[in-house]
Amino acid sequence: MNVLEQLIDFIMDPSTWTGPASFWTRLFEHLWVSVAATLIGIVLVFPLALYLGHTKRGSQAATAVVNVGRAVPSFGILAVAFLILVEFGAGVGTPWAVLVALIALAAPPVFTNTIAGIQSVDPATVEAARGMGLTGSQVLARIELPMAMPLVMEGIRIAFVQVIATATLGALVAWGGLGRYIIDGFAVRDNGQILFGALAVGLLAIAAEVGFSLIQRAVTPRGLRVAR
Repeated sequence: MNVLEQLIDFIMDPSTWTGPASFWTRLFEHLWVSVAATLIGIVLVFPLALYLGHTKRGSQAATAVVNVGRAVPSFGILAVAFLILVEFGAGVGTPWAVLVALIALAAPPVFTNTIAGIQSVDPATVEAARGMGLTGSQVLARIELPMAMPLVMEGIRIAFVQVIATATLGALVAWGGLGRYIIDGFAVRDNGQILFGALAVGLLAIAAEVGFSLIQRAVTPRGLRVAR
């Protein structure tokens, strides 16, 4: 039996779509941990990125530090978080180690793109706004942030797509998500199940890419869309 036949057999198996370990359960697990990690990452770094981008105080140093942090592999963070949580009895079969690793993955693109977006606004436009009597916070809210929105949303899009792909590692710590198909498939040498899991993760990442591209266009001010 070749891989394609194994894939079809796995798709046709009723247990793939029903029960506590169904595709829908795995998809929900994968989505909620990905969305939660991305949202927490945004909450943690977005205000600081806005402040540093607006004031330009220490933004280069902070960006350099964050970029160095991006070099740390997510698998390494997952392993360390898992070992620490095991010591407290909350590692095996729980999503917390996965969540920590994904937050660390999601935060840097949001941080760097937000700073880059704010600082890419034409200084002459900012000075004109200040000349009209706008305060610093008003300039940030009415001028800088709207004009930086394309880059901000691009950072969020990159973060979310990366998180979706990396959430597959959750299966390595006995948690769920779509990665379970790949790990379980290797365990029983079921190539159809492995391929099913890989395709599911890939299609979900593509859907997230397309969806965020549409959202990015929707939140970009019309004048900037026309200019582009």
